[in-house]
Amino acid sequence: MKKLVITSLLVVLSVSISMFAWAADEPQAIEEAQEEKISGEIAASILSAYIWRGQELTRHSVVLQPSIMVSYRGFAASLWGNLDTKPYAVDGHKNSSNFTETDVTLSYSRAFGILQAGVGYIYYGLSGSAAGGEDLLDSQELFVSLGLDTLLSPTLTVYKEIDHYHQWYATLGISHTFSLHEKIGLKLAANVSYLKSEDATTYPKFDKNSAATDKKFNNFHDGVFSVSLPVAVIKTLTITPTLSYVFPLSDDAKYEMRGRGLKGTANPSDRDSSYFYGGIVLSYTF
Repeated sequence: MKKLVITSLLVVLSVSISMFAWAADEPQAIEEAQEEKISGEIAASILSAYIWRGQELTRHSVVLQPSIMVSYRGFAASLWGNLDTKPYAVDGHKNSSNFTETDVTLSYSRAFGILQAGVGYIYYGLSGSAAGGEDLLDSQELFVSLGLDTLLSPTLTVYKEIDHYHQWYATLGISHTFSLHEKIGLKLAANVSYLKSEDATTYPKFDKNSAATDKKFNNFHDGVFSVSLPVAVIKTLTITPTLSYVFPLSDDAKYEMRGRGLKGTANPSDRDSSYFYGGIVLSYTF
């Protein structure tokens, strides 16, 4: 009887230890299982303008920007497009279709404690588009990013164009989301950038009259302030009203942003170098 009791106690103790160890490892196992699953997002933005790196790429029209992204164990692939409801025509150059851009992005990211590091490649399909009075050529970029999972989530990203428009473009961004309700948040974000051209022909510096020179652009470029209000309709569906303000960070950037403006005026000095735009973003995660 004594041996039976001792044996029973040992069995119960062993089972208890096993269950405790399993319970302790369960969160890690769940996290690893989630990493094994393919996840992604399908989104569509309806915006009052398309502003890219301080450049006005639409004029007096609404743009639709659908996208899809899938990720698996740190690897991600995305497809993004821009549909202009009223393509512009500047100096005889006109978009050949309403669908002005298609981008493909491939990336890999990994966390090292609070540090998030990533690398990636972007292909910009721009054939048939026009901007600043010239037809655009397809472009390719490589990028690296470093972010901190801490207050304001600071993230530094450096892009290197490797195809036609040889340049370096670096951004430093911060953001924070305040919880207004269990299903509603308020996200504030800010971003500053620096642009260094390696080719005065494809990316020149502009003078005070917003005319291209034979010098290379090398200065702080555009800044962006954004306010958005993500509303979780259901767990996987979010509707986000958003508003952004884009502005130059230097006189060189102001002249360049005016020079590449699409207001269609004869005098570049009458064009804008800062922009307000906004709209709605719908996103579904899986």
